[in-house]
Amino acid sequence: MYLLPEPREKKYLKEEFVLQYDTVITIAEKQGGLLYESALLLKEEILLTLGFLCRITVGRLRNDTQADPSAATSAVPNDIMGGINLAVDKTFSEESYELSITQEGIQIIGGEKGILYGIQTLRQILVQEGAVLPGMEIKDYPALKNRGFYHDVTRGRIPTLSFLKSLVDKLSFYKINQLQLYVEHSFLFKEFSEVWRDDTPLQAEEILELDKYCVKRNVELVPSLSCFGHLYKILRTRTYSHLCEFPDERKEPFSFDARMAHHVLDVSNEESFTFITNMIDEYLPLFSSKYFNICADETFDLGKGKSKELADKIGVRNLYIDFLNRICQYVVSKGKIPMFWGDIILGFPEAISQLPQETICLNWGYAPDESENHIRKLAKAGAIQYSCPGVSGWNELINQMESAYHNILRMCTYAHKYNAAGVLNTDWGDYGHINHPEFSSAGMIYGAAMSWNGTPVSFDTLNKAVSVIEYKDRSETFMHIVSEIAQKSIYRWNYMVKYKELNQKGAALEGIKSLLSEVDFTKITAANEQLIEDERKLCRLLKCIDSSTRKIAHPYQIATRGIHIFNAIGEIVGQLAAGNLSKQSSDLKLLATRLEYWHNRYKELWRTVSKESELCNISDVIYWYADFLRDL
Repeated sequence: MYLLPEPREKKYLKEEFVLQYDTVITIAEKQGGLLYESALLLKEEILLTLGFLCRITVGRLRNDTQADPSAATSAVPNDIMGGINLAVDKTFSEESYELSITQEGIQIIGGEKGILYGIQTLRQILVQEGAVLPGMEIKDYPALKNRGFYHDVTRGRIPTLSFLKSLVDKLSFYKINQLQLYVEHSFLFKEFSEVWRDDTPLQAEEILELDKYCVKRNVELVPSLSCFGHLYKILRTRTYSHLCEFPDERKEPFSFDARMAHHVLDVSNEESFTFITNMIDEYLPLFSSKYFNICADETFDLGKGKSKELADKIGVRNLYIDFLNRICQYVVSKGKIPMFWGDIILGFPEAISQLPQETICLNWGYAPDESENHIRKLAKAGAIQYSCPGVSGWNELINQMESAYHNILRMCTYAHKYNAAGVLNTDWGDYGHINHPEFSSAGMIYGAAMSWNGTPVSFDTLNKAVSVIEYKDRSETFMHIVSEIAQKSIYRWNYMVKYKELNQKGAALEGIKSLLSEVDFTKITAANEQLIEDERKLCRLLKCIDSSTRKIAHPYQIATRGIHIFNAIGEIVGQLAAGNLSKQSSDLKLLATRLEYWHNRYKELWRTVSKESELCNISDVIYWYADFLRDL
């Protein structure tokens, strides 16, 4: 049996408990609230998995009929035995729990949040064992207090509220207790009609509803707002372009590649600070979290444009830290703890001391072989830091699972080694967030497993566990297959985008060849031959996957077909660059047609989990290639 995250202590007993339709879920007296919400989760799981409609009731604690139940020495209700008994014990830390399964029944005791986590563990046992549960004793608690997931809702996809709630459910199921949504412009700010008039932004009521939902699942919804760099759409408007370090960039057409070029505020203009604080004032009250992430990453343009004169006087580093400190101080004045991305301050970590002492530095690194140097450097400087790995989905139709695993393993190991305050696992949407958001679940689960329990788990074992628990795959091979498919992506989405944009700009042939030199075109034929067989493997696997989760195969089939088509386009692009195009006109037109039919299904899938948002920008790339192929 697999459990994710693996509990800290687990012992099997030589007995079992048979869960039946009249099994009662009992909450200790005077311990409603979150316990009742947790009990409802369990009731729903039993109904879904076993078909039993168990009842929820309240019971008194053994040895205590009058005193506060949370202070009792025994947390087992005594008026209804042989059922599932839930009780808070104040001697436990808030997220720790003990779960015991004996022939007499099931008992979960712990902190109030720990009870929820004990139920999540029990749900995983039910899915695998059914109604006859093996006797067990589990003692469990997290190695890291803060275990977060970061989801980009700006650069392409803006999710629906229903998807976000399902994401929260999944985070809670795997004991992740923080969620951040990356926002630049994708909230309906009062003064941003120029930005969202052609978009489908998140609205205040949606944030309020999501925050309330998160509380029920012990997930803290932390606001994250770009407050320094990465303000591409905002700083291209007529109203706010004068606040950009390079305001003339407003005149350039939309570009996925240019969007990544770090549009930075002119901090020499006092209006920039007022602009940011106005955004914070509008956004911050929607959240119950004690944190506020101001981002402030990749400000590479700083001091090179309108603020150059000031930078020449005080230095770019001082320019950066002074503005960062002002924002942090403002957040503190609002009663919140500031967070920011640490890539810039790594160049001068001693400046950490100039920020409010409670400030948290989010130390990111996404390479499979990521070094511990950055974590060690900030630890030595006395920073409070989160270690921030990534799920490796950006620029991919399917996340690179193996790269994500190695990156997350390393970054979580460093978090434990250097006593980081937490882990924040990231899911970015570079170049339009092309991948289906569900595909990041595996990487999210890797982070959950490794941040809760510091003991490493092998890639193969972890993928078997994800296959069984997340996708209910009896063969334990689903994750192995989709990981293999992802590795056959040769002409990746970022190459698709960059080649198109270079052509539209009339770039010199040398620039195009430089881009294409990164692509190994010799691998495409073999990769595409194998992808045909991989599609068949997914189909064969369906009989092993439970009907409740079988629908995940459809998005993966669409993505697999997309990788095959992108590779085929890449083969033609490579032949063009080499001056030896061998495809017939009829073949090129057929490929254009296949691309358009594929994109039609892709759009349908997009709309099942995301608002319309920037789907049109992805469509522009697809249609350009279809026309490009026909013109050849």
